[in-house]
Amino acid sequence: MQIDIITVAPELLDSPFSHSIMKRAQEKGLLHVRCHNLRNWAINKHGQVDDYQYGGGAGMVMMCEPLSNAIEHLQQTTIYDEIIYMTPDGETFQQQMANQLSMQNNLLIICGHYKGIDQRIRDLYITKEISIGDYVLSGGELAAAVLVDAIGRLLPGVLNDETSALFDSFQDNLLAPPVYTRPVDFKGHKVPEILLSGHPVKIEDWRSDQSMKRTQEKRPDILKD
Repeated sequence: MQIDIITVAPELLDSPFSHSIMKRAQEKGLLHVRCHNLRNWAINKHGQVDDYQYGGGAGMVMMCEPLSNAIEHLQQTTIYDEIIYMTPDGETFQQQMANQLSMQNNLLIICGHYKGIDQRIRDLYITKEISIGDYVLSGGELAAAVLVDAIGRLLPGVLNDETSALFDSFQDNLLAPPVYTRPVDFKGHKVPEILLSGHPVKIEDWRSDQSMKRTQEKRPDILKD
């Protein structure tokens, strides 16, 4: 999979993709992440990519020309399955969306900044608008990193144990059950006996029950949906 990201602050994305699972995914050739500095398509020598908004009001707006030129330049060599804009008013990102996007070949992500991007870019180019939650960040870079991480780990071969992703929270619309490792007894708190029993069917039943119980306690809204 190839993911291109257009941003005014590419340095913010250096660390998330240079360590751990995302680093290994790229080293294996399973994921290719390219960050493109929008200022390469600035309208003048000063690197301008934003301007005051029509109608007045606080905050700058990312201009049409730099974004349009950047998108069309990248489209010359890549056909994108989705052109995604990270925005607080987009569709809330959930596991099922990550599953769907992980099956695509090429994605282009636009990181907003300031007061956002000119609406005409959204009308002309954007095919999917995504929010990672009901709050506002300084820019779309951190949201883009969340999106890429959630998608990238699902690609076949990225995780050492491919089945582990299948049992993550939300994959079956339930939260994951509690997990334990050594020691068996930690400050008087012991690992549940069932996990030490060696009976796979009983262990799986226990985990299913715990997933349901945890979801009812922590996220009853999931069950309602």
